[in-house]
Amino acid sequence: MGSTGDAVGEPVPTSAVLMAAAKHIGTRCRNENLALLKCKKDDPNPEKCLDKGRQVTQCVLHLLRDLHQNCSKELDSYAGCMYYHTNEFEFCRKEQKEFEKACPFP
Repeated sequence: MGSTGDAVGEPVPTSAVLMAAAKHIGTRCRNENLALLKCKKDDPNPEKCLDKGRQVTQCVLHLLRDLHQNCSKELDSYAGCMYYHTNEFEFCRKEQKEFEKACPFP
């Protein structure tokens, strides 16, 4: 796995990238995720929560852009390790530490 970005520099949200950024996503997109979960709990009709789902997606994409701009080398290294080791965190602790040092949680 090379870069986490595409040809125009936009981050590509593969499973390895999302797993590598999971702690950041959980922190930065917490409110959007909670709103989506509340909506889904309150209304069993999935159509009613599409807007909340879009808000979660937008939050994650903005976060990935920020991470890609601020610490792309460390994100690439961590996501590459996660990809190689089938998203098993325990094999990528060194890369995780470097990534979290370069891009601490918000």
